[in-house]
Amino acid sequence: MPRIIRQAWVLLTSITLVGSGCAPRQPFYFFEDGDLSHYVGAVQKMEYPDTCQEPLDEAAGATDPMTLSNPNFEEIWELSLEEAIRTALENGKVLRNLGGRFASFGGPRPQTGEPAVSLLTAPNQTPTVYDPAIVETDPFRGVESALALFDAQLTSSLTWDRQNRPQNIDIAGGSIFPRVLLGDTGNMTTGITKRTATGATFGFSNQTLYDNNNSPIRERDPVTGQVVVPSTWTTNYDFSFSQPLLQGAGATYNRIAGPDAFENLYGRPVFRGVLLARVNADISLADFEAGVRNLVSDTEQSYWELYFAYRNLEARKAGRDSALEAWRKVHALYVEQSRGGEADKEAQAREQYFFFRSEVEQALTDVYRAENRLRFMMGISASDGRLIRPSDEPTTARITFDWQQSLVEALSRSAELRRQKWFIKQRELELVAAKNLILPRLDLIGRWRFLGMGQDLINQNYNPYEASNPVDPLFGTDAYSTLFSGRFQEWQAGAQFQMPLGFRRELATVRHHQLQLAKARAQLQDEELEASHALVDAVRNVDTNFALAQTNYNRRVAAERQVEAVQAAYDANTVTFDQLLDAQRRRAEAESSYYRALVDYNRSISQLHFRKGSLLEYNGVFLAEGPWPGKAYFDAHRRARQRDASLYLDYGHSRPGVFSRGPISQEFESLGGGSRAVQLPPMDPATRQDELPTKEELPAMPGGSPPELLPAPALSAAGR
Repeated sequence: MPRIIRQAWVLLTSITLVGSGCAPRQPFYFFEDGDLSHYVGAVQKMEYPDTCQEPLDEAAGATDPMTLSNPNFEEIWELSLEEAIRTALENGKVLRNLGGRFASFGGPRPQTGEPAVSLLTAPNQTPTVYDPAIVETDPFRGVESALALFDAQLTSSLTWDRQNRPQNIDIAGGSIFPRVLLGDTGNMTTGITKRTATGATFGFSNQTLYDNNNSPIRERDPVTGQVVVPSTWTTNYDFSFSQPLLQGAGATYNRIAGPDAFENLYGRPVFRGVLLARVNADISLADFEAGVRNLVSDTEQSYWELYFAYRNLEARKAGRDSALEAWRKVHALYVEQSRGGEADKEAQAREQYFFFRSEVEQALTDVYRAENRLRFMMGISASDGRLIRPSDEPTTARITFDWQQSLVEALSRSAELRRQKWFIKQRELELVAAKNLILPRLDLIGRWRFLGMGQDLINQNYNPYEASNPVDPLFGTDAYSTLFSGRFQEWQAGAQFQMPLGFRRELATVRHHQLQLAKARAQLQDEELEASHALVDAVRNVDTNFALAQTNYNRRVAAERQVEAVQAAYDANTVTFDQLLDAQRRRAEAESSYYRALVDYNRSISQLHFRKGSLLEYNGVFLAEGPWPGKAYFDAHRRARQRDASLYLDYGHSRPGVFSRGPISQEFESLGGGSRAVQLPPMDPATRQDELPTKEELPAMPGGSPPELLPAPALSAAGR
């Protein structure tokens, strides 16, 4: 029987394995309902934050962009450079830039092939108008945080204890000592401390104690044995002070390092005094000025690039129209099988036309791209049914700058150099504080205390504690009457000394800050060297681009005359058709090259002001703090009147030396840095071809709509 059972079991197991296969199976559980909603299938998921930030109207309301297949717009926006910069500054909460593609620091010309995405790739590296205020209100390194270290601190605590504790006392001792200790204890402490700029700490505190228990030590009635005084109140007022004499002493150290340089998690000195916080605020202002300057620079560069895009489009249109006219004439001769209408000439004329047509299409796309760059810098919608067209003309006058004056301005007014000088001042202050750490710690301390004790805390009768009372000196007394009697006073005076043997950490700290200072000074020297080289390059660009503008203007005039002459010669059958097409192409290139050089000349003037540190004044931009509340002006006027009515005292013993030379001057003309606009005399008085054209001589901008591309002419005699 067992053998049959074993065989049946083996057969059943084999059938089960064959039916289920080799795949793993989940175990079976009783009372399983199949609801796995509590199971978390993934640790992290792509989720959207729960915010109520509405998208910007200019971004969400952008219309269809203008392209070659969609050149429609409602109106032309005649925009001046001043209006463009004003709009950019009004919308400049975030000081936008073109992500280095515009090469504000001296590149030959901006790239217009890619959109600006610097904010999307590195938003925290883009300055904003909020940055100075953020630095000012930093809870750890801000000015207010540093001043808060000297604020008075009020502390208070109140505790109440209930005692109900059994004691190990036998029957004999229980007649004297209670076998269960019962009592109430109260403790209320209130105090205020104040740190001064010299490192001293002054304190005033009050402590009140309440004690009520069944201890036999308390006063008892000799007849009844009951406790006569069921409770005791004790109060005291303390006046304390602590003054460092060596390490940590003095207004200079405390205003640089702060009074809690060692009170941190790691126990090492952390300098975050008022002066360092002020330096950080000045550094943030220098960064803010540089951000505004870069915004203005990129806006002006975008404006002139849009101007060139229009002029380049006009030149390509002229080349396209002349190529179309030539193709039509050759095609007409080709249809009639006349002289000059050979197949190779007709194909060559056709290629010339489509070449210029592609140039026009590319130039028109560049107009749209340059217009979007300017819109981005102005902080307006990418497309709103209007097409921006510059209304200002670039200057054609020769601008000369005094080299020595420009060099002095570049080395004294550069925001980057001023920021580095603030870093140097910061390192100098830190070094002063670090040297103070080499001194040993010697603090003078003291305390004066008034004491009072009584049965009550306070009552209506003036009944102080009398130690001469033989019966019960505490009965009927109150603590404050005893305190005001002034009989019980205590005082303490002393000194605390601490000095590490070797000063290893302190000497390393001093050496560290010495190296930091040396590094900052070396960086400033190389930055000044780099600024001088960049200024030389900017001056060279101004001179070179003006010369190129002159040369390309003469080339433009010569190319126009060449086309006229070659056209006449071709009509007389004295030159080949290749020469006519080449002359037309040269004229279009000369037209574009002239405006390229003219725009580069105006850009180089802006670049020179950028290097001199006078770009904001050059564009009429001045930086100032916004208005304060009316109460702030009222308080400031009151304090000014108080100082005016007071006597002068020399605060040299409590105030650090001067570390700021005052606000910088933004009056460009008052510094003698104004540029001189001089009209260059013609190099050839006979033809005056070397004199740049005036505004009236420049070709008109495109009309109210983008140029309509002409289709290829029909291949028939109607082409005439």
